Amino acid sequence: MNWEMVIGLETHVELNTLSKVFCTCATAFGAEPNTHVCPVCMGLPGALPVFNEAVLTRAAMAGFALNCHVHHRSRFDRKNYFYPDLPKAYQISQFYRPICENGWLTVQTSAGEKKIGITRIHIEEDAGKLLHDEENGTMLDMNRCGVPLIEIVSEPDIRSAEEAVGYLRKVRAILTYIGVSDCRMNEGSLRCDVNLSIHKPGEPLGVRTEMKNLNSFQSVERAIQAEYERQVAAVESGEEIVQETRRYDQKTGKTTTMRRKENSADYRYFPDPDLPEVRLTDEDMAAITAAIPTLPDARREAYMREYGLTAYAAEQLTAERWLAEYFEETAALAQSPVNVANLLQGEVFALVGARAAEAEKNGAKPLEGRESLPVEPAHLARLSDLLNAGRVNSSTGKKILAAMFAEDCDPETYAQTHELFTVGDDSVLVEAVNRALEENPAMVDSYRKGKLSVEKALMGKAMAITRGKANPERLAELLGQALAAFSSQP
Repeated sequence: MNWEMVIGLETHVELNTLSKVFCTCATAFGAEPNTHVCPVCMGLPGALPVFNEAVLTRAAMAGFALNCHVHHRSRFDRKNYFYPDLPKAYQISQFYRPICENGWLTVQTSAGEKKIGITRIHIEEDAGKLLHDEENGTMLDMNRCGVPLIEIVSEPDIRSAEEAVGYLRKVRAILTYIGVSDCRMNEGSLRCDVNLSIHKPGEPLGVRTEMKNLNSFQSVERAIQAEYERQVAAVESGEEIVQETRRYDQKTGKTTTMRRKENSADYRYFPDPDLPEVRLTDEDMAAITAAIPTLPDARREAYMREYGLTAYAAEQLTAERWLAEYFEETAALAQSPVNVANLLQGEVFALVGARAAEAEKNGAKPLEGRESLPVEPAHLARLSDLLNAGRVNSSTGKKILAAMFAEDCDPETYAQTHELFTVGDDSVLVEAVNRALEENPAMVDSYRKGKLSVEKALMGKAMAITRGKANPERLAELLGQALAAFSSQP
């Protein structure tokens, strides 16, 4: 459309501390409404906040992992704004002196690698939750008030929905790797605001709009595309874009106005008088950085270098820490790490996804992390070796893997018990080929007349005669020889 989109993301991440940022109330998700509250998080007069040190440690760790400069000193400010779901009518945040600044990360896109800057990371408290009900009206659950957040503000370096989703996936991967948040978007522990404007390359930036509280990668992608198309259509028809906050509607696939967007001056920030300056010593910082595990990018490079994986495969397998650790353990026991990677990305991921979809269909919570893959690394390594050696073919390999998901078992024992090992005896395979040709004379005649595509159908017939157990490469070779002999006959 000759219009370039310019995107900056504000990513809100709930930290996984046991208690809230300024009081001792629990942070556990899913409790009965208004049971995890106290005078501090309800904003009652005279209640004083006390900062949770575990929040500081996790925020600093996130900053180091995202290549930020982590400040020795930071402090809290009051953001004055009417929140219907935050009883104090102001939010404790960090504006003038945030804990982290000037970071970056890289993402893999279809166009290659892209570096995206991070302006700042600051600590703040979450607001409560409004529940809208047709019968009872709007109700307020204050359990989430005071849950510790970090807000990660990107530079406006993003130019497509693909880059935006790639950035969010990488942020999620890094934060779950270091263990500071579970980043469960369905529970609201990772949410994203999208700031988007359009302009023609070389011209000044346009007016930005903000889309609030997007809580899935799909929503982010669709909201960006919808708002981009809306702004292009508006500008090309002579309409002025105004700075505002908008909502993305999943049902209509469109964005709609919520309110005019404020500037920072409208929030009237000033230092919070009840909270002292936060300090990190050199010893604190050394201890925090020492606790950071190997991160996705370093693992990805190692997988490409040591295992010979493609960039795409390495990116897939390092998306989550538990998956990377599972792959490494399996690869160490298998003959071919590449075959293990292919098995994971193909049939294993498909089965994990199918189980999750079935659970959601039945109203159950899908298993997450390592629990979603009920196969021991040693067993998956053995199945990979059986496939690699040609002792089982891909068809029987799928059957064995499905049995392993149902009840984890040794694949070699299962194949032996159910007679699933590949048939490689030429005499057996030749007999299967001959039977397939004899039982399907019309196909053979079509082949002799030049319809070469029937060879695949005949291959299927021959494979069925062996009950799917034939060595496919050898069977195809013998079938090709037989068909060549038929073709040479007058």
